[in-house]
Amino acid sequence: MKKLLLLVVLGLFLFGCGAKMQRGASWKNWDHMKYSWWGYKNPTVETGKMSEEQGWWGKEIPYIPAG
Repeated sequence: MKKLLLLVVLGLFLFGCGAKMQRGASWKNWDHMKYSWWGYKNPTVETGKMSEEQGWWGKEIPYIPAG
């Protein structure tokens, strides 16, 4: 019973976060989610290229000092 409850909670979590992907609130896409969960400890040139091509980190906002 506990395993079933855990699977239901995990499914609802992923479903909710998957819905946010369309709005760009959590992760850009499934590749970004997989990297954020498991691949961040061993970044590769390939994941760097994927992040640039797919726009994982959003738009760059230039820094303009006050003054």
